[in-house]
Amino acid sequence: MDLDRTDLEIVRHLQADGRMTFETIAQRVGLSRPATRTRAQRLLTSGALRIVAIVHPAVKGLTAIAHASIRVDGPARPVAHSIAELAEAPFVTLTVGGHAVVAEVRAPDFAALAASIERLRGMQGVRGVDTLVYTRVLKDSTALSEPRADLQMDEIDHRILGELQADGRIAFADLGERVGLSPGAARVRALRLLEAGVARVVALVRPDVLGMGQLCGFALTVEGDAAPLVERLSSWERVSYLAACMGRADLVGTVAGETLPEVITLLEQVREMKGVRELTSWVHAELVKERY
Repeated sequence: MDLDRTDLEIVRHLQADGRMTFETIAQRVGLSRPATRTRAQRLLTSGALRIVAIVHPAVKGLTAIAHASIRVDGPARPVAHSIAELAEAPFVTLTVGGHAVVAEVRAPDFAALAASIERLRGMQGVRGVDTLVYTRVLKDSTALSEPRADLQMDEIDHRILGELQADGRIAFADLGERVGLSPGAARVRALRLLEAGVARVVALVRPDVLGMGQLCGFALTVEGDAAPLVERLSSWERVSYLAACMGRADLVGTVAGETLPEVITLLEQVREMKGVRELTSWVHAELVKERY
C-alpha cells in the first residue's frame, strides 16, 4: 500500500494516541477534517492499520510470560489458528525457520504458565514446543507504565476494556450501549481507566506499511556481561522488542527491515557484537493474532 508523507503523519499521530480526534490530527497535518478522516478510514479498511487498546498485563494478573516455538505435524496454519483461540496466547505467527509457529503465552504465575505450555503440547498437530521463559522485558514498543495501585475496578470496567481492545475508537454512545451505561458514564469510566495507566489506545500498523516489510525474531546466547549488549540493542530503532529469558537462550527479540537482505545485514551486525556467542533467527511470515 503506497502512503504519502501526510498518510504517514496521520499514522504517527494515531500510534501516539489512537483516540486522537480527526479534528486535532487535521490541524497538525494541514488537511480538512473530512479529508483526514477519509485517509484514516482507507488505512483501517485496508487492514494496514488497527486501532486497539493495549491493556497492562498486571490488570489481569498476567505476570508470567513465555516465548513458545512450536513444531508441527502436517500443515501449520490450522495449528496456529487453534493456538490463536486460546486467551492466554495474545501473539501468534506463522514463521519460516526452525519452527512453524511462534506464540507468546501469558499467565498469572509460573504454575499456570507451565499448564498453558502443556496445553499447547497436547493440541492436535503439535509435535513439540520449545519454551523461553521471560525474566524481564527490556524493550517493548507497546509497553505501558505501571497502573495506579489504588485503582478499583469492577466487572463493567473489564467489559469496557474488552470493547476497547476490539475497537479502540469505539464511540462512547456505542460503548455505553454495549456495557449498559449512558454515553456520559461510559466516557467517564473509559477515560478514568486510560488516565490511570490501565490501558492505552494505539494504532497497530503492518510493518510493510512503514517500509519495514520483513519482521524477524532472534534469540541470543550471551557470554560475559550482557548489560552493554542489551544497551546497544535497545538503542536500535529497528529492534522493537527485547527480553531477557531463561532456557536455550539469554535474550529474545524482534528486528524489522525494509527487505530480507537488510534484515540479514542487521542480524550479521548483531552476530559481530561483543558478548554474542550464538544467534538463531526466524522470519515472521504471517501474523495470525496480536491482541495485547
